[in-house]
Amino acid sequence: MLNFGDCDISGTAYFPSYLNILNGVNEEFWLKLGYPWHKIIWEERWGTPTVHLSSDFSSPSFFGEELEFEVTVKRVGRSSVTIHHEISCKGEKRWSSTQVLAASDLDKHCSIPWPDDVKAALLACMPQDQEDS
Repeated sequence: MLNFGDCDISGTAYFPSYLNILNGVNEEFWLKLGYPWHKIIWEERWGTPTVHLSSDFSSPSFFGEELEFEVTVKRVGRSSVTIHHEISCKGEKRWSSTQVLAASDLDKHCSIPWPDDVKAALLACMPQDQEDS
């Protein structure tokens, strides 16, 4: 739900808040894959920083509305994943975003290949008609 702090004075969602909400959706995505951030960041010492992000805003959202996020894995590379987000409210498209996340060693601050189990989990999320890279 869009909270008061997510909106400007007119009650319209403020776009930087969208990015914070999107980050929460990503955290939930990784949790559902079986890789909660608290474990991968603090115990395994790898993360998934955003290296590219593009967004298109179609229609405004307002204070109190509940947004629905559809997350699709579009591409899995050696150390990156492209995720597309479609965001709607009651069936009306509000905005979309395409994001590239990279597997990163948090101590060396460099990209790393996806661990085999993580790559398999990401590939399992891709629509059947798409090929991995």
